Formats: sequence, C-alpha cells, structure tokens
Amino acid sequence: MAVVGTYFPGRGTLIEQTFLKGQAHGEAAGLAEGVLRILEHRGIAVRSETRRRINECAYRDTLRHWLDRAFTVSQADELLDELFGEEPGR
Repeated sequence: MAVVGTYFPGRGTLIEQTFLKGQAHGEAAGLAEGVLRILEHRGIAVRSETRRRINECAYRDTLRHWLDRAFTVSQADELLDELFGEEPGR
C-alpha cells in the first residue's frame, strides 16, 4: 500500500517550490501571449526584439500592465518605453 502525503501548501518542500515556479511561469507565458494577441488583433506590428522581450518577461505585474496598455498604444514599443524609458542605442 502506497502512502500518499500532502506537500501543499506552505511546507516549503522541493515539490511545492517547483510547482509554484511552474505555475508562475505558465501564468507569465499566458499573459505574454495575451499582450501579443491584442496587439495582433488591433493590427499593430511587433518587432522581433519587442516580441522577444515580451515573451521572456517573467514579471507578472509588468505583463499585466502591458496587457492593459495593449488596448490603447499606437505602437508596440510604447509598452516597453513607458515602463523602462528609452533604451540607449535604440
């Protein structure tokens, strides 16, 4: 007979930490996809560098902000400019 234990919540086990990390990654990926889909639906072109930065962003608060802004910007780069300012050499 196998013993089934609970590893959640708040026990700090490796399984819990891995689960929470995967959950956060999945949520971030979904938010990034949402940002890009809104821009695409609105007919706004997204440069490959901007697409890469949106897809690689792991900060859910930033992605939520971009998701909200995706409805109103006129260019995709405006999403990044507002939060981070203009990058040198761009």
